[in-house]
Amino acid sequence: MIRRGDFRGKVALITGASSGIGEELARQLAQRGALLSLAARRTESLARLAQRIADATGSRPLAIECDVTRDGDVERAVAQTVRERGKLDIVFANAGFGVAGLFNTLSVADYRRQFETNVFGVLRTLYAALPEVAAARGHLVITGSIAGWISTPGTSAYAMSKFAVRALANSITPELARSGVALTLISAGFVESNIRRVDNRGVLHAEAPEPMPPWLVMSRSKAARQILRAVARGRREAIITGHGRLLVALERFAPWIIRAVGRRMAARGRGYRPEPV
Repeated sequence: MIRRGDFRGKVALITGASSGIGEELARQLAQRGALLSLAARRTESLARLAQRIADATGSRPLAIECDVTRDGDVERAVAQTVRERGKLDIVFANAGFGVAGLFNTLSVADYRRQFETNVFGVLRTLYAALPEVAAARGHLVITGSIAGWISTPGTSAYAMSKFAVRALANSITPELARSGVALTLISAGFVESNIRRVDNRGVLHAEAPEPMPPWLVMSRSKAARQILRAVARGRREAIITGHGRLLVALERFAPWIIRAVGRRMAARGRGYRPEPV
């Protein structure tokens, strides 16, 4: 177990590490002495991040090209990590994006694309990493969303994927505990990231404005600190952001409020781009 947030000497693999929460987790873990493997599709962004971390800490992370939708990529990332680091303690299954749109504007292909990254990408990551993490009696971390609790107009594909990931985490956490592996699900609200600038095909539009009001968006640094605190404490699930906790509480104890808001959004023909990481 990780005590008091001390990650010194722990070997951590992060998927989706080139931006957003993944990038900030890498930075903070490096500051706490972790040995990192950074995995993502955008190799140039990974290389720049690895260099910044090396300049700041003196320890250079591994930068590994990895697409979680391709069979074999995560296995290669795990193998390279173990070959060069000797073990694997923590894996952050963080890669993901959001498909947004009202139901009659989406296709089956849109839903399939969403699940390929957000659900099957998580599964590929867990299966690839589990033998090594089990050998280290380590920790798996899944980036979910409050959309795994609450679905609203315009978010059906994204919410379906995050409901699925939450169901997965709830089912397998006690199974993995039998072999000494801990699992933490991160259910995040609106966090500073590029996810709302990524279109339904996973293409980043860096010039696009942030659609959410600044007061509602938590900084990446604060979100990453809360995530690492939850991991260090062995939490089964951590709901990140105050509005996230409020919305989950409403869904649990006053769901009619959420339904009323959804009806109003649908009546206006509106939805919004999902959110979190």
